[in-house]
Amino acid sequence: MRDKISLWTRYSKYRQYFGDIGIALDVSRMRFSESFLDDMAELASRAFNEMKALEGGAIANKDEQRMVGHYWLRNPTLAPNDRLRDDIAKVSSQVKKFVEGVRAGAISGTKAAKKFTRVLLVGIGGSALGPQLVCDALRKKSSPINMDFLDNTDPDGILRILQAVESELESTLVLIISKSGKTAETHNGYLHVKRYFEQKGLNFSKHAVAITGEGSILDELAKRDSWIARFPMWDWIGGRTSVFSAVGMLPAALLGVSTEDFLAGGAAMDEVTRVEDVRKNPAMMLALMWYFAGSGRGLRDMVILPYKDRLVLLSKYLQQLVMESLGKERNRRGEVVNQGIAVYGNKGSTDQHAYVQQLRDGVDNFFVTFIQVLSDVEEGDGSLRAGGALHVEPDITAGDYLNGFMFGTRSALYENGRDSITITIRDLSPKSLGALISLYERAVGYYASLVDINAYHQPGVEAGKLAAGRVIKLQQESLARLREEKCVNKSFTAMELAEMIKQREEVEAIYFILEHLAANAREGITQVDGETPDNARFTFFESSH
Repeated sequence: MRDKISLWTRYSKYRQYFGDIGIALDVSRMRFSESFLDDMAELASRAFNEMKALEGGAIANKDEQRMVGHYWLRNPTLAPNDRLRDDIAKVSSQVKKFVEGVRAGAISGTKAAKKFTRVLLVGIGGSALGPQLVCDALRKKSSPINMDFLDNTDPDGILRILQAVESELESTLVLIISKSGKTAETHNGYLHVKRYFEQKGLNFSKHAVAITGEGSILDELAKRDSWIARFPMWDWIGGRTSVFSAVGMLPAALLGVSTEDFLAGGAAMDEVTRVEDVRKNPAMMLALMWYFAGSGRGLRDMVILPYKDRLVLLSKYLQQLVMESLGKERNRRGEVVNQGIAVYGNKGSTDQHAYVQQLRDGVDNFFVTFIQVLSDVEEGDGSLRAGGALHVEPDITAGDYLNGFMFGTRSALYENGRDSITITIRDLSPKSLGALISLYERAVGYYASLVDINAYHQPGVEAGKLAAGRVIKLQQESLARLREEKCVNKSFTAMELAEMIKQREEVEAIYFILEHLAANAREGITQVDGETPDNARFTFFESSH
């Protein structure tokens, strides 16, 4: 009994509640001492100063000499100059006007006066994850439009999505999102979607909208082909923090989400997380708990457990935000530190029947963040609400069980020495979701300062793109040489082909290429012999495409 009372005392001391936003942060089940907060005061002070400088327009991404200003989207008055403030206001007005035109039927598809009933968003990474999270979390039965997402370069996945929208293709609006316009996955998706429209006898340009950097390849393409609209992605917004820009606001507004409330929630959280008092700043407290859990080196994984079906995509969204921002080889002094925090999760109570067993009894290499939503039902006719809700047992509803499972899992983990954080929101609304996303954006920024890394560049992502580009070039070189040498009906191994194109050291990549082409009966490549990579033989049966 005494232990529970002492935990109650700790809970009362370390639970921060922000009534205006309707969000509470509880860190009482993290086993830090009071001295830990005092010991971190100097690093926290540095992080406060660096965040202030970023919001003031300091260069954050030194690789590209860019500012980072996603906070300005939520409060344009903070932008460091009039041009930026005017740009933000202008795009906000353009989004609003465009959505009004779509709803009124003034902006429509190929056939006159046929309103758009569906949106297909083509993007990847932050250009898809943010809109997906917002739309899945806040979509209602009354939403005026359906939303689909094409977020990979998997041909089978592309076909499945296109088949899903086929019955409404004439009334489908397509959003193509890529800051550079060169993102391979998005470009490939665009080409497939465009061809699909054309095969159905539809003018793709009458359905297409670009959200991209001004002057990018995509921007010029949309301008040349007279797409129905173009919206900018500014260089001072990273993809993983773009949800408050046109990237997230346009699809959300089309879905009927109050973007004003979403932005207001983000702005309110920004305001709270500028307070330079650790005990009154939820983003700094969250960052410090991450530091404590992983000893400042990311030694523990972050498990995200939202007890709300509408937040099932939150862990995927945070996976990119946290891991792309914090997963860095070197610190800002150039020293090798291999920083990062691994993030995974799904939802409660589903995960209690999946990996919670390991969380409680297995390897102790994680900390949990529970996301609790007090409101059981966000919309409906009242049949599932308190008073009219079904009682599955006397005085107990399904929502009571969900709440009980969350509290029970939190307690069971702590009893076995496993730490957790709990974030509680009153309900799931545009305002509370905007605040929640802002909270994590700010926490990522503060944590990066604490461990002295740059959260706003991603050299590892670029390295992967370059490596993929080399494989594509190898495939083109290999097929060109086979045609040039007229190798029809001749068999060869991966090594023999590698030597033909003078790329012996790339034999493994060439084997991967040949295996893939043969499996798909592509470009005349067939595997004719061999069970291991070194003795597998392939034949080229045709000399042209």
